[in-house]
Amino acid sequence: MGLFGSLFEKKTCGACGKELGLLGKQKLEDGYLCKDCCNLLSPFFCEHRQSTVEEIKGQLAYREANRERVATLNITRTLGRGTRLLLDEDARCFVVTSAGGKWRDENPDVIGCEQVTGCIVDVRETKSELMRELEDGTEESYDPPRYDTYYDVFAVIRVNSPYFAEIELQLNDCDEIKTRYCVEFEQAKTAADEICELLSSVREELRDAAAAAQAPRAARSCPACGATTFGDEHGCCEYCGSALTRA
Repeated sequence: MGLFGSLFEKKTCGACGKELGLLGKQKLEDGYLCKDCCNLLSPFFCEHRQSTVEEIKGQLAYREANRERVATLNITRTLGRGTRLLLDEDARCFVVTSAGGKWRDENPDVIGCEQVTGCIVDVRETKSELMRELEDGTEESYDPPRYDTYYDVFAVIRVNSPYFAEIELQLNDCDEIKTRYCVEFEQAKTAADEICELLSSVREELRDAAAAAQAPRAARSCPACGATTFGDEHGCCEYCGSALTRA
């Protein structure tokens, strides 16, 4: 009786308070989430059962703020095939989407380039054994075994985010690449390499800029007035305003 009583006990969504039915809900660590609220979460998030109601509420607030960031993006570069990385070079951030021209409607997560901790190319091989059909309708393995093999190419971006640790972009836009030695594989591999090289380059630029900003400034001699100065934000003498020579 107790078991069935718990089964049919009314449950509500921990985020919006909507009453939940027997189906169409997501279990959380300390409650439940309705399908509508679940659909608002990041597509890269998968730790539902390990998350509390308060953590989910925090993510929903982040996702609403993310929608405002998406609206301000100025995409200057597009990389990828099928699933694409859209880069705003001025704001140093990007989104990953497969939604085509209506990508803003999907509210893709805006990732700052400084959040990227690594990027790798991942070629995944899938094998399925081919079987021989016998006269009685049963199947047996070939001797030696034969396999149908195909490949998928991904760029895996590791990020520093409280809600997910990785973003995967599948770069082959056909369902099955049968061999590594074909145009489709080369195109997908090139696209994955390009994404990883770009993100690594931008990440290094940001690190160098941060290190330069934290480095102590050296005193310089003003060529115009002879004063010893560290220079202002424009590289000019703090006393007479003249441009400084390099230290």
